[in-house]
Amino acid sequence: MNIAANDLLAEHTQRARQMRVEDIDVVDGALYQDGTWMPYFERLRAEDPVHYFENGRFGPNWAITKFEDIMEVEKDWRLFSSDVDWGGVLIWQKAPENRLRSLISSDPPSHSVKRKAVQTVVHPRRLQQMDQLVRERTIKLIEDLPLNETFNWVEKVSIPLTTLTLATIFGFPMEHRHLLTHWSEVAFADLLGDCDTIKTEEDRAVELNKCLETFLELRAERRRTGETDDLLSILTHSEAYRDVDDKELLGNLITLIVGGNETTRSTMSGSVLFLNQFPEEARKLRQNPDLINSMVCESIRFQSPALAFRRTATRDTVLRGKQIKQGDRLVLWYVSGNRDSEIIENPDQFIIDRDDPRKHVSFGGGVHRCVGNRVAEMQLRILWEELLKHDLHVEVVGEPRRPYNLFVHGYTDLPVQVRSLAG
Repeated sequence: MNIAANDLLAEHTQRARQMRVEDIDVVDGALYQDGTWMPYFERLRAEDPVHYFENGRFGPNWAITKFEDIMEVEKDWRLFSSDVDWGGVLIWQKAPENRLRSLISSDPPSHSVKRKAVQTVVHPRRLQQMDQLVRERTIKLIEDLPLNETFNWVEKVSIPLTTLTLATIFGFPMEHRHLLTHWSEVAFADLLGDCDTIKTEEDRAVELNKCLETFLELRAERRRTGETDDLLSILTHSEAYRDVDDKELLGNLITLIVGGNETTRSTMSGSVLFLNQFPEEARKLRQNPDLINSMVCESIRFQSPALAFRRTATRDTVLRGKQIKQGDRLVLWYVSGNRDSEIIENPDQFIIDRDDPRKHVSFGGGVHRCVGNRVAEMQLRILWEELLKHDLHVEVVGEPRRPYNLFVHGYTDLPVQVRSLAG
């Protein structure tokens, strides 16, 4: 972190300490773009962990900021609904006619049936089969990286590797795989930021309609050619999905594309950054490559690639002494829960040999726990196994750039140079 970034963080730290706690508003994309979100959540966790925003950007909501409270809400889907009829899982409120039902924005029993169907593509046996393919692609990519030249790690490594895997899981045409990344960015682009992808909500609708049309054509083709073992086949042939209307199909496509892309892509970049920021941890990793799995989990915690999801109270209740009314929106701030010092020792430190590295909320919990979490971990593990085997050091040589966004906690630019450590 350079001097300017340190000064900005110090300024926000002072502001967070001096302002009235009731005036803190974390629904601000600039906090995550600038990397200045930490002191505000630290104050909320300490003084008002179930915090009510009355006049936030998206209207009244409760900010749930501590690990155990987040998990309590996650696990009680009857009381705290994800279902689109209650508003869905996004922080922003959409009119009922504009909401998209999907796997993630539905509750049991519908959710259970749809989840069981897609889980077959991430079964451990399937992941074992994918391991070699992902490894071959990773080896080719890193062997082609320029040495001792500055490039953007996000564009040259994180995006290509995750998109290749996502296209394989979907059974999507490889020659058009870049569209998956494009649609993922379109779905959650925040128009208040400097967005290159789209400029208006009309642009978003047009691009997502192209996504739907493309998959409708692919489904029609898959009906003619028969069933395979990929995700597109499940969306075509399984009882859980074959009769869904176009609107729900699009909702599921967006969920699966974003879920299969953003966690891995953001953490692939984040892990490089963190090992540069905490060089002692990088030394540990080189001395003991058996720590790779633990380092991957710690990177996912430290990055928190999805900032937050929402639930809606289905009846009046009480949470940490606060009166929650039926219909109230609760925003589960994973990025805050992952820094809860009551649960995680020294949470603001990146420590790759923690006793319990899987203790994080980045994948959510309960019935809605991320279905593709093992795929994300597999890709990250293989990347670092091969970087170490090839004796390569990835040095961050400039400040990262992050998007202005209230869902995706990632990077647009990470300037690096790759150097060989081989004698």
